[in-house]
Amino acid sequence: MKYIGPDFCNITSLLTDEELLIQKTANQFVTEEFNPIVNEYYKKGSFPLDLIPKMGELGFFGATLPKECGGSEISSTAYGLIMHELEKGDSGLRSVCSVQGGLVMYPIYQYGTEEQKKKWLPQLSAGKAVGCFGLTESNHGSDPGGMLTRAKRDGDDWVINGSKMWITNGSIADVAVVWAKDEEGIVRGFLIEKGTKGFSSSDIHGKMSLRASITSELFMKDVRIPDSNRLPGIEGLKGPLSCLSQARYSIAWGTIGAAVDCYEVALNYSKERKQFSKPIAGFQLTQQKLAHMIQEITKAQLLALQLGKLKDNNQLNFSHISLGKKNNVAIARDCARLAREILGANGIMDDYSVMRHMMNLETVYTYEGTNEIHTLIIGQKITGEPAFE
Repeated sequence: MKYIGPDFCNITSLLTDEELLIQKTANQFVTEEFNPIVNEYYKKGSFPLDLIPKMGELGFFGATLPKECGGSEISSTAYGLIMHELEKGDSGLRSVCSVQGGLVMYPIYQYGTEEQKKKWLPQLSAGKAVGCFGLTESNHGSDPGGMLTRAKRDGDDWVINGSKMWITNGSIADVAVVWAKDEEGIVRGFLIEKGTKGFSSSDIHGKMSLRASITSELFMKDVRIPDSNRLPGIEGLKGPLSCLSQARYSIAWGTIGAAVDCYEVALNYSKERKQFSKPIAGFQLTQQKLAHMIQEITKAQLLALQLGKLKDNNQLNFSHISLGKKNNVAIARDCARLAREILGANGIMDDYSVMRHMMNLETVYTYEGTNEIHTLIIGQKITGEPAFE
């Protein structure tokens, strides 16, 4: 069995048979279940909800978690390969999975009570329940510490007021992990269930990117929840930021899949498309573009593989993940642009996936930490000097 995708430097030799089988399973799911319908959902700005339980059946959600918590205990590299294949289909498909696993299941597993774990993790893992993550606000993205959402203690309850913006799966979520500041300014995490009085959502329309994904705004007006809905295992911004590290790891892998799809579409097209009586693959400038794409994809592959090894050995820190997210999104964005150039006018048509990836990657370039924020995270790591203020 071989790695599915361009394997210029024998990536196959660095993967186990189990990892390759998991990648093959994810690839088959995307090829058979998602790719035939993605354009339909991209055009109407929605997501095929019936695929969520199917992804659960395949063990895609929270796959690295212990089996007793709904996970499959697979390696971080195997999980990365799932993300690779899902985003090879569409960034929206990968987003659903990485939000469910990294931003919802992870905080419940890491910081929740036994009762919270028993109630939610099996349902979320199976895709029978959907979760969302509420951190970003309309005026507080890169600076989440400035959030205005407040949680006030009232006896054995908490009363939450505020709103959250750009929330994947917000309107379809059965449970929302919402972060709010208490009266002392301490950031705390809460589980707010769908249907709770005062809790509502509204989908965001007019997106030109990430259209095969549901993006919402959450509203909380005097939402009253018991203290048993608080995540007791964490206080402060470390909680939500640790969750973002999980999701950003997913992106470092997923965007390679988008780059690979753009590369393969462009390569195949260049071999078939003829100009001046020869395939355009035979022209130097086309080869320059393809060579640059495979060069950057190969470097991204090796970086992601090392991140996976570090993660499994508990040696991965957030600056490593920032490097992976920053680099791999940027190369995928570049590959999409070059692929579109190779396809010429056909590159803007939905007969090919390239323009859809290009539009999606503009969102991925910004969310889960902008390119600039990750630059400063890396800068602080190597200099010891913070430059955020």
